[in-house]
Amino acid sequence: MKRIKLHDKYFRLYMPHRQIEESVQKVADRLNKDLSGKDTPIFLSVLNGSFMFTASLMQKINFQCDIVFIKLASYCGTQSTGEVRQIMGLTTDVKGKTVVIVEDIVDTGNTIEKLDEILRKEGAAEVKVCTLMFKPASYNKSVPIDYAANSIPNDFIVGFGLDYDQLGRQYKDIYVIDENQNG
Repeated sequence: MKRIKLHDKYFRLYMPHRQIEESVQKVADRLNKDLSGKDTPIFLSVLNGSFMFTASLMQKINFQCDIVFIKLASYCGTQSTGEVRQIMGLTTDVKGKTVVIVEDIVDTGNTIEKLDEILRKEGAAEVKVCTLMFKPASYNKSVPIDYAANSIPNDFIVGFGLDYDQLGRQYKDIYVIDENQNG
């Protein structure tokens, strides 16, 4: 589809599924190289948005690892609230482990900063950040983004797990708000 409507907004095609998968493969290749000698790294997938990215990424990882999920919330509509709430907490022991945070998108960095704080407090030996989409112009935190599949401008996007008020996650492509909001 070239254009979709979610709630009151129109979105146009931004990144087709083929291009998404190619970028995920490149990140997986780097992770396979960098982490294959580690003792069972933990991939911490941030719900709900990263579920599709995580599924695609895990199919391309070729070393022993654990995968767990955490649910945080910081968005309302198209804007970050600036506050990160933990809805479903950490469910595994990370003490002494390498943990890779798997995020759908990193913009302001509030979620990443909060997760880094939680993981270090719980004794993680090393924390890495892996994201499908990175908005470097919006990012204002000191936690490094180790693996970014794509860098994008500060546009609002949906699809491949990303949503607009809970709609649009199911699309295999990624869409951006269309400047032309006429039907």
